[in-house]
Amino acid sequence: MGQKLSLSELELYRRTDEVLHYLWDPIGVAGIPEARDEYHSYLPVVFSLVEKRDASAICAYLFHVLLKTSAPSCVESVTPLASIVA
Repeated sequence: MGQKLSLSELELYRRTDEVLHYLWDPIGVAGIPEARDEYHSYLPVVFSLVEKRDASAICAYLFHVLLKTSAPSCVESVTPLASIVA
């Protein structure tokens, strides 16, 4: 991440990670312990949008992620995530 996070920021980062993995989970890996880092590459961007409380930007980013990956059929998972984290 490049900079130290405060304790509250670290907690928000951890919770954002959990939301991506356990709730958003467009490819269905939440029950697989070995796949716990599956969505870590999206975490820094999503975290920065969560800090800004920008639900529409979170939706737009995750929509883009789904369209560019092999999970475009999972687009309906984007809106609930934004409402949870924002």
